[in-house]
Parts: sequence; C-alpha cells; structure tokens
Amino acid sequence: MLTATCHCGAVRVDVPRRPLSLTNCNCSICRRYGTLWAYYKAAAVRVYGAPGSTTEYSWGDKTLKFVRCGTCGCITHWEPVQRKQGSRVGVNARNFEPNTLGPIRIRRLDGASTWKYLD
Repeated sequence: MLTATCHCGAVRVDVPRRPLSLTNCNCSICRRYGTLWAYYKAAAVRVYGAPGSTTEYSWGDKTLKFVRCGTCGCITHWEPVQRKQGSRVGVNARNFEPNTLGPIRIRRLDGASTWKYLD
C-alpha cells in the first residue's frame, strides 16, 4: 500500500500499489493545478480526513469533482460525481513522497484539444 498526503497532513489517500505510469494533462484545469495523475479503480482508493476536511470543485459537464484539502489547498484527487461499478479515480501523484514512486513513465495527455496521448 502507498500513501499520499496533502501538505498539512489533514487528508490522506491510500492506494494499493505503485502506479504503472503517470499522466500530465494539459487541459485548462490540470495545467493550472500542476498535477500528475495516477489512476486506480475507485474501489481500491481510500481517502481519510476529518469530516469537512476537504472541498470539491466541478465545472463544465460536472462529471468529475476535484478534491482538495480545506486547510492547505493541495489537490488530492479527482473522482466521478456519480460512482458506478468500474469507475476510476485520479490520485495526485505529487502528494506521494518522491522516493516512494521511483522512476516512472510520465505520459503527456492533450486534454486541451484531442484527448489523445502525445507519446
């Protein structure tokens, strides 16, 4: 199991394994957040924090919500607004300790235009 935490430690995200790759998306929100996404099945991700420790943001078609720590503001993950069987969650890999992940492939996603990987 791997654990990611926000800067202040109020929110913790546990995932079952090291991600196979990370995604650097250039859509209008991801490029502003500066995130690197690790994807997991929603059922495999556990988020811990006191009630009210996070805030959420959705925009556009409102199918995803971006979750951040309400204290330090770090983006911890995104999740679907309506979870269904097989749903996935994007965990912000920048919240893992760097030595936890080791060398890992970073894929560039053109989320701003084509929604295709550029590599």
